Amino acid sequence: MKQTDFENAHHADWEQFEQWLERGGKNRRNRSAAGAVTLKAVEVPRAYRRICQLLALARERQYSPELVDRLNRLALGGHHLLYGARGGQSAQLFAFLAAGFPRLVREQWKLVIAATLLFMGPLLALVVVLQFQPDFVHYLIDPDQLAAYHEMYDPANPRPGLRAADDNVLMFAYYIWNNVRIGFQTFATGLVFGLGTIFFLVFNGVAIGAVAGHVTVIGYGETFWAFVSGHSAMELTAIVISGAAGMKLGGSLIAPGGRSRKSALIAASRPAVRLMYGAALMFTIAAFIEGFWSPLSAIPATTKYAVGITLWVLLMGYLCLGGRSRAT
Repeated sequence: MKQTDFENAHHADWEQFEQWLERGGKNRRNRSAAGAVTLKAVEVPRAYRRICQLLALARERQYSPELVDRLNRLALGGHHLLYGARGGQSAQLFAFLAAGFPRLVREQWKLVIAATLLFMGPLLALVVVLQFQPDFVHYLIDPDQLAAYHEMYDPANPRPGLRAADDNVLMFAYYIWNNVRIGFQTFATGLVFGLGTIFFLVFNGVAIGAVAGHVTVIGYGETFWAFVSGHSAMELTAIVISGAAGMKLGGSLIAPGGRSRKSALIAASRPAVRLMYGAALMFTIAAFIEGFWSPLSAIPATTKYAVGITLWVLLMGYLCLGGRSRAT
């Protein structure tokens, strides 16, 4: 069913429920200005379930973010009034993380794929190129940085990924700051018609690929890949999602449709900011793993690889399947 037909068939349902919400859930036996009969108390639960069903259908059929957001606000408002305010915020957060965020990522799948290509393309290309042209790394990383990476990923280092003076807790804090910085600059520079986002996706892909390719070719590959395997799923995917959110902003300025650029940007910012909420949590999880799990030299590399692969599978399953509805 096309969105226009869907709206024509069901707009009366959500408009009536919206009027009930605007009255704070009070059930009055009067008529609205438009002449529609307001909800009776006994009709409210059924109407709420109907809104939830329409929301599931709108998400499943990938209708416009504006329509999905409107129905989502109605569903949240109905839940709040029907079941009370206690625990409302935590319940909303849990619902977003359990279902809303993965659905939103799937709704923006085109931007996610574009961000993946811009970021992972240069990263993987450099890993391969440096195996055949190892001296090319000197065009990308200065000697002092290379020396630091040699120290961090030297197989003789008892704490892989860290230097002798590094502390796990301090590194955890550093990783959070660094991850948030990367995510925010990738997202926020989308306001420059998406050009900033594209630049930072490619730049970070080049930077990570150069390090990965170089330490692999000099024989530090096992130490490096064992270190990054645990947090790579969360960190790399969060960068991609930040890029998708930034391109969402940039796309609204490049092609606002029939709206002004301001109104198009406001509409695009809602799903973009929600994407960043999920990305921020992923960055935090990645920082925790990188600070406390990744440096453990007592854990065999094969075990770290297995954990890393498991986390990739779980994350991809969550993003692909989380929040799917059986409604059709």
